[in-house]
Amino acid sequence: MGLDLQTKYMWRGMEMIPEESAPVLFPCVNYSWNGLYVYAMGGYAFNGKYAEVDLGLSYTWKGLTVAFNDYYYPTIGSKGDEYFGGKHNGHWLEACITYTPERVPLWITASNFFAGDDDKYEDADGNLKQAYSTYLEIGTYYDFLNNNRISLAVGMTPTRSCYTNYEKKFAVCNIDLKYTYNVNFKNGWTLPLSAEYIYNPVFDKPYINFIANISF
Repeated sequence: MGLDLQTKYMWRGMEMIPEESAPVLFPCVNYSWNGLYVYAMGGYAFNGKYAEVDLGLSYTWKGLTVAFNDYYYPTIGSKGDEYFGGKHNGHWLEACITYTPERVPLWITASNFFAGDDDKYEDADGNLKQAYSTYLEIGTYYDFLNNNRISLAVGMTPTRSCYTNYEKKFAVCNIDLKYTYNVNFKNGWTLPLSAEYIYNPVFDKPYINFIANISF
């Protein structure tokens, strides 16, 4: 189990609560066994203006991870939402592949929304269709002084997608520089604290975010 706290909800360069922004709590329950990992996570803003429920399943083998995720975003205050069906779907279904070499401080990620509410792209007849928003990321990190890590990630999208408000066909949408310090307690418990600088070239906007990760 875990509980994350972010002062601003940032994900892949996107500001997830652009209006009435507030800190967000992410309670999570997870289980891992022989490379298999399953989780259920919620996201709740302090001001009650945002909610999220995520489910995920992944398998890792020799540095290669294949994952499927369901991100669900209900409409705050709407009684018409239904998790299974209903007029407002709210689900974003994603397939994701990540490769992390064992001896190289590097990760490469490719993800795609293959179903759900990612349907903002209009065809020649003006009808909404699945956009299949794709996100590609490469990152590296450096560990120093036992408890410190600095990482840099660059993310991009090759087609018109949710990461550019469906306007640009190719764009670098996320530059993330993060510093993490692990606070070690005498009982063996560790509290990772992070500060990150994020720049989104698509919207020419910078962000500063602070994160605390609590694991039980």
